[in-house]
Amino acid sequence: MKLIDGKAIAADIRNEIKAEVAAMIDAGRDAPHLAAVIVGDNPASHTYVNSKENACREVGIVSSVYRHDKDTSEKELLEIVDFLNNDDDIDGFIVQLPLPEHIDEKMIIERIRPSKDVDGFHPVNIGRMVQGKSAFISATPLGILELVKRTGIETEGKHCVVLGRSNIVGTPVSILFSRKSNPGNCTVTVCHSRTQNIKDITLQADILIAAIGQPEFVTADMVKKDAVVIDVGIHRIPSEKTKSGFRLIGDVKFEEVSKKCSFITPVPGGVGPMTIASLLMNTLKAAKKEIYV
Repeated sequence: MKLIDGKAIAADIRNEIKAEVAAMIDAGRDAPHLAAVIVGDNPASHTYVNSKENACREVGIVSSVYRHDKDTSEKELLEIVDFLNNDDDIDGFIVQLPLPEHIDEKMIIERIRPSKDVDGFHPVNIGRMVQGKSAFISATPLGILELVKRTGIETEGKHCVVLGRSNIVGTPVSILFSRKSNPGNCTVTVCHSRTQNIKDITLQADILIAAIGQPEFVTADMVKKDAVVIDVGIHRIPSEKTKSGFRLIGDVKFEEVSKKCSFITPVPGGVGPMTIASLLMNTLKAAKKEIYV
């Protein structure tokens, strides 16, 4: 078994971005500019945005954060999105999810200009991704692709089973692994909460991507020998063994599954660090006008 070290790979990507941003500045161009809008007081959202700010600072990307209280109206948020769409100094921006219940997330996402949608959630970007055209790919699926590619894992002709069908991870990653590309060229099966005989299907997987949102759902008897296991889940559970009183686990029961597979991502330190690294990659592409949408 080999660990897929997401922290190390993400660090490599940040170093590559840092060098490219420095070259842009040396050539007299502006540094890329990423903005984030956060509404409300969700602790996880604030932690993510703070991490994004730190990552931007590390690589030389300019970061702006627009923080608004939970009572911000849908109309006000749409006006903020319009302002960022029309600000030529901002290359890309994200509206941090989840939003308060009184705001229609789909309406907000669809208001973002696709050429600035570095989260890759806009229907135009998703549609172009499905067609294999130039598009921003959402951060977690893009991060998974980079992990597989940079680890040298062979995907062509393999059976990839994806647990979960969310629009953010499961659905896009299933499409990406089936595309005629590298990584890609897989035969892909998507399982979800209504799938019968999930174990029979996961046992066929050469590559198993767990994004089902259930702590330690995948056990050793669900994984065939020498499979590649990508654990997207992250759950905070109580623990008497840590100073904080909690520990992080994934959708995979790591201790027993790791003994059977050829490669596996840990939690934490696997897919997680790649999310922000992928967002930085998308921001750099936006600044260089590499994505035509």
